[in-house]
Amino acid sequence: MASAGVNVLRYSALVGGVLYGVYHQSVVRSRQKINQVDAQYKQQAILIDKAKAEWTKRTMPADKKTAGGGIITDPMDPKFDLEAYLTMTQSDYAGI
Repeated sequence: MASAGVNVLRYSALVGGVLYGVYHQSVVRSRQKINQVDAQYKQQAILIDKAKAEWTKRTMPADKKTAGGGIITDPMDPKFDLEAYLTMTQSDYAGI
């Protein structure tokens, strides 16, 4: 039979291990939750960028587009629109 001091040491180690396990589990869960929130935020940012690009395409005046539906990229063309061209290049680089 073990003495009282040994039993106190055993149960102290058991309680310490259980408390450490609870603490460690809470740390792991909080990290997972933070990573999940970050992933959701990044996904929403991607969707917002896509929506902005689509809105820009839909609201662009017809005279700023070419017959094929694209933007005039030749700066020597009299119908060249610098703002529309920069918006197009910005939306192209936003996807990178």
